[in-house]
Amino acid sequence: MELDLISVLWYIILIYVIVQLVRFIRADADLTLLWAESFGRKPDQLCGKVVWITGASSGIGEELAYQLAKTGASLILSARRENELHRVKQNCIEQSSLQEKDILVLPLDLNARGSHEAITKTAIEHFGKIDILLNNGGRSQRSLCLETGLDVYQALMELNYLGTVSLAKCVLPHLVERKRGQIVTISSVAGLAGVPLASGYSASKHALQGFFNSLRSELVDFPEITISSVCPGPVQSQITKHAFTGDLGKAVNSDTDQSHKMSTSRCVSLILVGMANNVKEMWISEQPFLLFNYMWQYTPTWAWWITDVLGQRRVKNFKAGMVCVQLNSTLQSVLIQECEKRVFREGGKVY
Repeated sequence: MELDLISVLWYIILIYVIVQLVRFIRADADLTLLWAESFGRKPDQLCGKVVWITGASSGIGEELAYQLAKTGASLILSARRENELHRVKQNCIEQSSLQEKDILVLPLDLNARGSHEAITKTAIEHFGKIDILLNNGGRSQRSLCLETGLDVYQALMELNYLGTVSLAKCVLPHLVERKRGQIVTISSVAGLAGVPLASGYSASKHALQGFFNSLRSELVDFPEITISSVCPGPVQSQITKHAFTGDLGKAVNSDTDQSHKMSTSRCVSLILVGMANNVKEMWISEQPFLLFNYMWQYTPTWAWWITDVLGQRRVKNFKAGMVCVQLNSTLQSVLIQECEKRVFREGGKVY
C-alpha cells in the first residue's frame, strides 16, 4: 500500500512538471505575469486613473493610449510630434467613451530636461493629479561598436536614460505627497542582457533598470507607490525604423521584417495586466526569447554560450546586409552616370 502511494505521488509530480513545461513552451510572458492575467485583477481596474504616456505618437505608446482609453482611464499624451498626438487623441475618442476633456495633448522633448518641471506642473493642474507615469519614449540602435561614434552613445544616454529619469524625478514628489501611484518604465530584454548591434541602447536600458530598482528600494515607506519595469522582447513597432546608427545623423538603411515579432496589441494588453496587479518587473517575450531571459537569470553560463553563437550570426548577417546596401548604392550610381552620358550623347533625349 505504501509503495502504491509513493507511485501515485511520483505520477502527480510528473504530471505537474509536464503541465508546467507545456505552459512554459506556450508562454509569451513570465509566469508571474501570466498568473496575474488568469487570476489577478483585470485592466478595467485602471478606470478613472490619470495616466501620462510618453512616446505616445507611435508603436507601443500609441497602442497603450488606445487600450487605456477603452478601460476608461484619462490620458496625457506626450511626444515631440504634436500633430501625431492629436491623431492618436482623436482615435482614442472614436474607440472609447472618453471625451475631449479626458485627454490632454502635451508635447514633450525628453532631451529638453529644463522644461520637464513646468510641463509636469501643467499636467497636474489639468487633471488635479497624476496616478501613473508611463515612461515609453526613447530610441533604439543598430550599429557595431567599432563603427559607432561616441556622440551616438551620448545621445542614447541623454534620451533613453537621463530624459526618463528627469521626468520621473519631476513626477515622483507628487506621488510621494499623495502617498500612492505608479511609475512604469518600458525597458527591454536588452536591459537584462547584452544585445549585439545595440551596445549603447542596451547600456541605456541597463542604466534604467539599475535606477528604478534602486528607487524602488528607497520607497519602502510608501507601499502604495509601485515602481514597475517592463522588459519586452521583439515587438512590432517603428523602433527599428527610427534607430540610431553608427553616425548620429544617419538613419537606418531600411525597414526590417517584423512578422516574427510579438504583436503590439498583445504586448500592451500584458502591460496593462501588470499595471493593474502592481507587478514590479514584467518579462514579455515569445519563445525562444523568454527562455533566454530565464537562462540569464538562472543559468548564465549557458546563456553566454547561446548568446555568443547567436550574436556571431547576427553580426555576420548585419555585415552582409551592409555590403549589399553598399553594392546596391554603387550600382545605382553607375546606372545614373550611364544615363547622364546617354542623355548627353543623344542631345538631351531620354530613351
